[in-house]
Amino acid sequence: MLRAPSKYVRSWLAAAVVGSVLVGCGSPAEEPATGKARPDAKTGVTVEPIEAATEITDVNGVEVSLRKRPERIVCLFALCDDILTELGIVPAATNSALLAHPAFLGEERAEKVGVVPGGFIAPEVEAILSHKPDLVIGLGDTHGKLAPALKGATTFWAMQPETWQDSVGYLRDTAALTGRTAEGEKAERAFRTKLAKAEKAPSDKTALIIYGSDENFGVAAPEADVTASLFPRITDYPWKSRGVEGAYSLEEILAKDVDVLFVETMSFGGPDGKLSEKLTKNPLWNKIPAVRNGDVHEVDPEVWAKGRGTRSMGLVLDEATAALR
Repeated sequence: MLRAPSKYVRSWLAAAVVGSVLVGCGSPAEEPATGKARPDAKTGVTVEPIEAATEITDVNGVEVSLRKRPERIVCLFALCDDILTELGIVPAATNSALLAHPAFLGEERAEKVGVVPGGFIAPEVEAILSHKPDLVIGLGDTHGKLAPALKGATTFWAMQPETWQDSVGYLRDTAALTGRTAEGEKAERAFRTKLAKAEKAPSDKTALIIYGSDENFGVAAPEADVTASLFPRITDYPWKSRGVEGAYSLEEILAKDVDVLFVETMSFGGPDGKLSEKLTKNPLWNKIPAVRNGDVHEVDPEVWAKGRGTRSMGLVLDEATAALR
């Protein structure tokens, strides 16, 4: 069975396995979405001006107030690294590997950025504060528990992106707080232009994004996954979130005749093979059209699953539209 990811589990990414055994199927919570309907509203390329500010209310209603523009920012998840890169800022420290990607800082420059020990789930408070941050940015449902420990020493901003629109909103909010308004507008415009172009020539193929480390894996749903939220705009993506307990059976996925599969292999403590290779041992998996036709694409989870920002999403669009032609 393929278990639909909850928002919390999806946030873990490199720290927890989701789902249940591939063929251990039960009754799904509801029927999967059908048809090939796509969003009616097309993405606009017009970008509203961003005004610099020391106080903002973000896209999820969280209020952030700073005494001055932040110069030292610590990132506790990759969206922060993505946004700062778009704005031309290098974080004081991070616990993400995204910066080593060649489309970001690259390995040599990324090695010079401080690393927060403790991993994604439990970054160490003392280590965070050792970098003397003006602002710490984390994922709300994972790092919100750190807020009391950081209070009084720095400002903590809990982000909670679920769609590409959320990520664009966070880019704009960060641009306002850092005074990098021109850079923010440029990054938003570039992303919107790329998405609008992809929308003009949508694919008629059925696509699916899965993530995990072995037979335990999840389906990325547009309602709670930034990358997946792009796909109904550019292709047939008939997958809806079923919450924590809901699940897709493999038979349901087979019935959808998936043409193109994108696979995010999560590593837990070291490289141990690609998820798509492990799943070939299952005869049901091998009946999926994408598998039979060799249209399974292992993608970089740092970009596809964790990045979530306009730069990462731009890379996703490049790779996805090429595979969906």
